[in-house]
Amino acid sequence: MVQTIDLNAALMKYFGYQHFKPGQKEILEALLAQKNVLGILPTGVGKSLCYQLYGYLVKKTVVIVSPLISLMQDQVANLYLRGEKKAIALNSNLTFAQRREILAKLKFFRFIYVSPELLKNPAVLAALQKLDLGLFVVDEAHCISTWGPDFRPDYLDLGKIRQRLANPLTLALTATATLKVEMQIKQILFFDAQTKVVRFAVNRANIFLDVEEVSDEAQKNARLLELTTNLQGPGLIYFSSKKKAEEINQLILQKSDLKSAVYHAGMANEDRFAVLEQFLRDELDIICATSAFGMGINKQNIRYIIHYHLPSSLEDYVQEYGRCSRDGQKGAAIILYQDSDLDLQKYLLEKTFPKLQEITYFFKQNKVLRQILQENPPFDLLARYQQLGFTQAQVERLIKERLVERKQALDEIKSYLGSNCLRKKIAQYFGDQLPEQANCCSPQNETVSLSQLGQKKVALAKRATFEDYQSVLKKLFNQ
Repeated sequence: MVQTIDLNAALMKYFGYQHFKPGQKEILEALLAQKNVLGILPTGVGKSLCYQLYGYLVKKTVVIVSPLISLMQDQVANLYLRGEKKAIALNSNLTFAQRREILAKLKFFRFIYVSPELLKNPAVLAALQKLDLGLFVVDEAHCISTWGPDFRPDYLDLGKIRQRLANPLTLALTATATLKVEMQIKQILFFDAQTKVVRFAVNRANIFLDVEEVSDEAQKNARLLELTTNLQGPGLIYFSSKKKAEEINQLILQKSDLKSAVYHAGMANEDRFAVLEQFLRDELDIICATSAFGMGINKQNIRYIIHYHLPSSLEDYVQEYGRCSRDGQKGAAIILYQDSDLDLQKYLLEKTFPKLQEITYFFKQNKVLRQILQENPPFDLLARYQQLGFTQAQVERLIKERLVERKQALDEIKSYLGSNCLRKKIAQYFGDQLPEQANCCSPQNETVSLSQLGQKKVALAKRATFEDYQSVLKKLFNQ
């Protein structure tokens, strides 16, 4: 009966849309035919609609594994705004009492978001095993490959978790997966079982791509101010350094009339939450952010993304500039770089991975000392590997392989900076076919005009006065 459903009518009924975006209908048709699916769709296409609509159609529980707390909270908040109250997020922000209460009532929820770490909790897993799961979703599935071994080892265990849940129908979703990553997802999550792959090109034709080389930091800052004061906003500026993000945020506030704020992992949760809320409500022109500004943030009208520092890989870059102009309007993605930026990325890369002597030292310690060590990087990563059953030799081999891969990824970024066609370079990297288009990207070694980068600057909608986070929180919670 499910297979005969009029999907277009269902789309209108549940979401009020007349047409599917590329890939959405294909994914739904495969799921309704009870096929496991790997969906690789461009940023901003609306991947969450696929599992949400499927949940409404089959009237069963949907479990969504999500890598970031901010992403979970954003998804749950959006469901609530649409009138869906049977949604919950299970993550480390919950107290033990809150988690216990939710688990006792889990069968009453339609959409259950859970972090990969909490999914392994015996109580959480036992509660999920009692449910009639309609769909198991792995959001941001590229984390299985690109984050899994580096920062989120728990993503590597999702295939085994899926087996313990009796192999439910599964949907893996990502915006960035090379053919190699696609293969890794199939192996780790689906154990190479037959899987329907729905792949659409990562290309976002409405975003103009630009790379500008500067001679030093002074020139970079001057160009940044020129761009931010003349381009239509809102805008997002990415940094590899929390300190530099704060420094440039102050520069923007001092040298322009723009309303800017900073967002990074070193801030308290309530501070970050307040900044994000103001940005979503168009009360800020700019956010100066590190990669802590999470995936999937649902703001449709970001008009430019500037990278003050180089991204660490083309996957990261496509994810980050993919937050631009999700409403289909014209936008721009700009990298400002100087030679020393490559040295910074190489330094950060070396810091990311445990050294051989650190691995040896960790595995030689007794259980008590290892528990003390794991409170600090890089030993926290080694502790996660050990919990997953990795031996010292396996960890050493994996770290070595990943270090090589990340250096290759940085080489790809360097190659992108010197490409004759930036859009074509990205398409080739992801194995996509690319149609010709006008106003594609900046010519090599040429600084483009502001008119090419974006529309003429216009004022944002009437907005409230800039507020500190305490005032925002009081309004949000009616205090």
